[in-house]
Amino acid sequence: MPIEVKMPALSPTMEEGTLAKWLIKEGDFVKAGDLIAEIETDKATMDLEAVEEGRVARILAEEGTEAVCVGAVIALMTAVDEDVEAEPLPAPASITAVAPPMKEEAPPASPSHGRASHAEHLKISPLAAGIAKAQRIDLSGVTGSGTGGRIVRADLGLSPVPAPAPQLQQTAPMSRPAITAYGIPDVPHEIAKLSTMRKTIARRLTESKQQVPHIYLTIDIILDPLLKLRVELNDALAPRGVKLSVNDMIIKALALALIEVPVCNVQFAGDQLVQFKRADISVAVSIPNGLVTPVIYGAEGKGLSAIATEMRDFAERAREGSLQPQEYQGGTASLSNLGMFGIKQFEAVINPPQAMIMAIGAGERRAHVADGALSTATILSATGSFDHRAIDGADAATLMRAFRHLVEHPTQVLA
Repeated sequence: MPIEVKMPALSPTMEEGTLAKWLIKEGDFVKAGDLIAEIETDKATMDLEAVEEGRVARILAEEGTEAVCVGAVIALMTAVDEDVEAEPLPAPASITAVAPPMKEEAPPASPSHGRASHAEHLKISPLAAGIAKAQRIDLSGVTGSGTGGRIVRADLGLSPVPAPAPQLQQTAPMSRPAITAYGIPDVPHEIAKLSTMRKTIARRLTESKQQVPHIYLTIDIILDPLLKLRVELNDALAPRGVKLSVNDMIIKALALALIEVPVCNVQFAGDQLVQFKRADISVAVSIPNGLVTPVIYGAEGKGLSAIATEMRDFAERAREGSLQPQEYQGGTASLSNLGMFGIKQFEAVINPPQAMIMAIGAGERRAHVADGALSTATILSATGSFDHRAIDGADAATLMRAFRHLVEHPTQVLA
């Protein structure tokens, strides 16, 4: 009896993935633990291991197949001594997600055969599905030219909408770009498919802004004492090959502030409020075509050199796509720093189910009044985004004040 190889759930949030590459071919013998494929998830590209010994009888999902549902059969294996005919390919709908049924256009099922309608077995890209629905295009006779027969936008036979006529009051005709279906202007352009990671980012952040009532608090922080201490510490740590960044010290300050103000180290959970006793800080790391948030677990209890070493390792492996799920899952709060890009101040979107994220801007020399005297100081603006269902404004303000105090008195971060 054939052994089914299924698309695994490589993270708790994974619903589908891209079969990036096969490391085997039909007829190969594999042992349990052998690497057989590379799967692109919403966070990284990960290796798929064989769980049973056998011979590859049939590969059902081609390399590059997108939106392969978790649990879908992607290959068939047989026992080494078993002689079984290859199973027929399953319907595309069992491998990849399909567009919603087109009720207006789809022909009804044939009563004599009891088959599902053509639309229910369509293999179609999300862009083409959206255009077809908006334009009421009958897909029953459309042949797909994409991978595995998938219907793509080019198969729909659309032509650009003619440009609108010039207004009478214009002294000379003005050329305007026509707007094609799906809102894409009819001007020279390229279209890039969304990666699994980018799709997940788009979905999760849209849900966050729609479902989480954000409240934003911004505070200015004098950075000079921290910068001075950083120079001294880096001189001392140089023989060990450790170099602290401002971000490393801010991670520790945020963690300590969350322990000091535990009402902000929480998570909203329906009719419950979860309060954490440890500060696990998710740190946004930019990678090509997206970002990941590796977690510094128990950051309040770690030394600055340990945080710096972890973050350097996380950043390198994040860009290589080799982070493991346990390294970017969880987190009780997040930190996003765009100061290195010269961004003065911004408001970050909360990463559910967390209830807060701290956004750090660039340190810059600004006018400053202290004890009635005008001077200049290096000042950065930090903005906290809070889930107002879980954190009241006054509590959020208390956290921001504690965070500022720790950054402005950095020797307390060392304690």
